[in-house]
Amino acid sequence: MTAAQLDAAPRGEAAHVFPLPHTPGAVSAVRRRVRCILTDWNLAADLAEDVLLVVSELLTNAIVHALPPATLSLSHLQVDRCRAVRVEVTDMGPVTPAGLPASALDPDEHGRGLGIVTALATRCGVQVHAGGTSRWAELPFGRS
Repeated sequence: MTAAQLDAAPRGEAAHVFPLPHTPGAVSAVRRRVRCILTDWNLAADLAEDVLLVVSELLTNAIVHALPPATLSLSHLQVDRCRAVRVEVTDMGPVTPAGLPASALDPDEHGRGLGIVTALATRCGVQVHAGGTSRWAELPFGRS
């Protein structure tokens, strides 16, 4: 994706914004809240599970690889005559690893999250801005 595509990505009105505590267990707590919202939005169960997986992956990346604070924005929007759920996590940018090179991480335990997000989303990207770094993904759920 080019920078122009990232800047042109539509931003929905954030229906819900969650601060992310930089602690273990934060992802599961936020997931529970998001699940309630997706139920209120009457999303199909399979799409809701996909959205929850994307939420988990982006939030986990923010806790493990970025500086706090982080926030999750969840919205629904119109993209090319389709409705979509947009998941966006904003943090303060990458943490500099302390003495442990990224290559030292076990590939069986790390490194699949963004691949999962890319596989589930129709559009996704990263935008660096004055307020930090935002990683976003859009999952379609119907025609309008």
